[in-house]
This record gives sequence, structure tokens and C-alpha cells, in this order.
Amino acid sequence: MTDWASDVKKYAPNADDKVIAGIVRHCGIALHKADSSLVSFSDPAELERVKKGFLTKKLALESDEAKDAALAAVGEKMKGVGRKNRVTVYYLLAEHAGKLSLFG
Repeated sequence: MTDWASDVKKYAPNADDKVIAGIVRHCGIALHKADSSLVSFSDPAELERVKKGFLTKKLALESDEAKDAALAAVGEKMKGVGRKNRVTVYYLLAEHAGKLSLFG
């Protein structure tokens, strides 16, 4: 089992464990397979799914500029990391958008 909290805390040392648990619940079955538990920033189709599914539906970001800025900020923060865990990416996106309270 992956230790989602320790991965998130590499990038957000003061991350709230309850919020991390909420994001894990939100991701659900996607975390059961290695491929779907990761986010590929080099795959435009994957980024579009994150924009539509998480940034739009869950975080309620409306403008493409806000979504692109959030993805760019998280991409920069995790630059050089080959395997970006979905929970970590989602935590950082929610943090960037000021929406962590949705999960904890």
C-alpha cells in the first residue's frame, strides 16, 4: 500500500492528514492500479481529464487560465519527479486553489 501522506508531505510539509484521507477517498478505485494512481504531465489527454474531472467538477474552477495556472504551478513544484502520485497532485492543486477544506 502506498503511503500517500508521506509523498504529499515531501511537497507540503504541513499537509493535513484528514485532507489527504479525503482526497484518497475521492480518488477511490483509481488508486488501485499503478497507472491510474499516477498523473502524467507529459500526456495532454491526461491533463485534460484532470482539468475536467478534478479542477472543474470538484474544485469548481471556471476559467481555463485558472486551471492552467494551477497545473503549471504543481508541475513546476514536482518538476523532475517521474512518477507523480495522483493524491499528491490533487492535494497540491487543491492547495493552490485554496480549496483544501472540500476534503477535510
